[in-house]
Amino acid sequence: MFDILVFLFENYLPEACPEPEALARKLSAAGFGDDDISAALDWLSGLPPIDVRATTAIASGSHDALRIYDEEEMAKLSTEARGFLVFLEHAGGLDTALRETVVERAMALPETTVSLGKIKIIVLMVMWRREHALDTLLLEELLAEDDDERLCH
Repeated sequence: MFDILVFLFENYLPEACPEPEALARKLSAAGFGDDDISAALDWLSGLPPIDVRATTAIASGSHDALRIYDEEEMAKLSTEARGFLVFLEHAGGLDTALRETVVERAMALPETTVSLGKIKIIVLMVMWRREHALDTLLLEELLAEDDDERLCH
């Protein structure tokens, strides 16, 4: 599924991405399996539409606020993944609304643990889908492979 998400980022602008049925056909023609396509499309459909009022209300929160993760989130999101989200917030790459969307989409995954590599792809896809401007350094960080991730493949 994550290969499909990266493929979408690399090949489509958010506003030019085909409708789900056409996209499924294109992904199948590109060699992706039906189960992965279905999982990726389901995951993408869970991204909420942009609501400017809600985003403004959440984003206007205090920059000194601390996000407390509940037990389920702590168990699922690796320490490295949570640390990376904190880093992105402090660096100005994520506001609170985007962070909450990232956490929600990570929690929607069937995996028992979401690694740093997967969190990076989730951040990338949330920003892509929301048409959020990506700073060049942030983009490089999101696309960089971690040594631990390469060792797992």
